[in-house]
Amino acid sequence: MTTRRSILIGTAIVAGTALWYLFRPEALVINKTVSESFPAAEHAMSSMTKSPGMSAMAAHEPVKVVSGRFHSNAHKTDGLATIYRLSDGRRVLRLTEFATSNGPDVRVYLVAAGDAQDEVAAKQAGVVDLGALKGNIGDQNYDVPTDLDLTRYRAVSIWCRRFSVNFGAAPLAEQSS
Repeated sequence: MTTRRSILIGTAIVAGTALWYLFRPEALVINKTVSESFPAAEHAMSSMTKSPGMSAMAAHEPVKVVSGRFHSNAHKTDGLATIYRLSDGRRVLRLTEFATSNGPDVRVYLVAAGDAQDEVAAKQAGVVDLGALKGNIGDQNYDVPTDLDLTRYRAVSIWCRRFSVNFGAAPLAEQSS
């Protein structure tokens, strides 16, 4: 009887540890706030230090290419997603006023669709993984491949890869000049 009880307790501990590792429940209640500066501002500042006579206004301004507001899907998600073209030709996705739930293995995806309402449609349309979500609250930047066709990839999704759940999405629209 004691051996059986020891085996059951050992099995319960192993199962509990495995479940904790898979689900990471503490991630749902622990917020990670980030506050990244805009990459063009960093570039302009480094240019100004190299050329003290150059004003900040003389630096090439970044160009808004597309932007959109987040809507909630599986979790409450707010904020603005904007893709900028920087003076050096790079493109960056900037999330501002951003807030969502935290979770395990949350990623930032560009989706080849006008919106990402549900997981199945997003997966069928195709996604480009821009990387792990840096924080569930705050302003943050993600590099966008320069050869990526933004007429095809027209939505940003905050995606929990472990559970295949779309936390929220932002349909992107072109900016008028």
